[in-house]
Parts: sequence; structure tokens; C-alpha cells
Amino acid sequence: MKTIEIKGSLRKELGKKDTKQIRKLGNIPCVIYMKENNVHFFAHENSFRNLIYTHEAHLVKLNIDNQEYNAVLQDTQFHPVTDKLIHADFVQIFDNKPVIINVPVTIIGDAEGVKTGGKLIVKKRHLKVKGLAENLPEDLVIDVTNLKIAHSIKVQDLSFDKIELIDPKITTVVTVATSRVALKTEEEEAAEAAAAAAAAEGVEGAEATAETPGAEKDKEKGKGKEKDKDKEKEKK
Repeated sequence: MKTIEIKGSLRKELGKKDTKQIRKLGNIPCVIYMKENNVHFFAHENSFRNLIYTHEAHLVKLNIDNQEYNAVLQDTQFHPVTDKLIHADFVQIFDNKPVIINVPVTIIGDAEGVKTGGKLIVKKRHLKVKGLAENLPEDLVIDVTNLKIAHSIKVQDLSFDKIELIDPKITTVVTVATSRVALKTEEEEAAEAAAAAAAAEGVEGAEATAETPGAEKDKEKGKGKEKDKDKEKEKK
């Protein structure tokens, strides 16, 4: 996992007025949670572009008034209207202690179920990972090549070297749902089968109907011949 450096300055005051002024100048109020004392600081919003607006996860080296801290981004807050970053939380990390961080999911491969008309749905864009900083990946690569329609990949189906997945094992990460195209194909096949069966029954019925009148005529002819024979006997 790559490391991004962010330079910041300590906050002298923590009131709403100070926070508003910090944001007005294009800075982001932040806090780094540590074992003993938390550090409140601010950094320019441009410093977060390669950390927030990217698919990969990163470690962060915070340089706050020339004091360095190794950290990971824990949480962010965005403005509900402008969607701009308005606050960031960090957690201090150490080389010899495992850390928990959200790592993005990267899907590779063309799912078998998609080729047959299904729709690939990624339900978890990030997964919580626990491990030492040196072992943390930038993303979690999941191959969906063999995934069929109505099948899914859950957390319990995944494993990665030297890290532990924290999310519940039954959590669905990605699935191939039956799309309208797949349903239409199945319905068409069923309709064709039903039509073929009906056609076969119709042919059998028509053949039976065609055979019946002929048989009746043969019977009537037989009866007519018998009557003629009886008349000839009476004359004699």
C-alpha cells in the first residue's frame, strides 16, 4: 500500500467560529485519534485529492507543524449539498500493531452468468481489513469469471495473504442477478416448448378426427351390404 503525505497545522481553537473560518480559507478540519491524546489540525483541501478521490486505499504520513504521525483515514464527512469534503478523521498506526482499514474491492473477469444474460451487481465496494501496515493491500482483487446466474461471492469465500477480513462471513460482496433478458429468454423457451407441445397435440387430434369419419363410413358401408343381402334372401 502506497503512502501519501499530508501537511497540516495545529488548531488553536475548536469552536464553530474557528471551524467556519478554516473552511472559508479552503482548509479541512481534521483529527487524528491516538492512544493517549487526540490531535486536532487542519490541512488544505487539495491535499486530499489523491487520498479521497481514488479507488485505492493508502497509508498516510501526517506532517503537523513538523511533527510526523503514521496514520490511516478512518472517516470522512461531506457537505450534503455541494458534496465537498468538510471533515476527516485519522487513526494513528504502528508498524508492530495490526490496523483495521476499509479497502476498496476491484472486480476482474467476465462473469459466466453475465454472458448468459445475467447482471453483475457489486454489493460491497469496500471491505474492512485487519493486518499490519506493511501487509495492507491497495485494493482487494476478486475474480468473477466462473460466477453464474443467481450465484454470489460472500466474504467467507474470500481469502488474502497476511490479512483478515472483518466483515461478517455471510456478507454478499458480488452477485449475478437474473436480468430481464435472462427471464425473457427463459419465457421464450418455455413458450416455444408449450407451442410445440400444443402443435403436437393438435396434429394428433386432427389425425384422430380424420380417421374417425372414415371408420364410420366403413361401418355404414358394411351395414348397407348386410341389408342388401337380407333383401336378396327375402326375394328368394
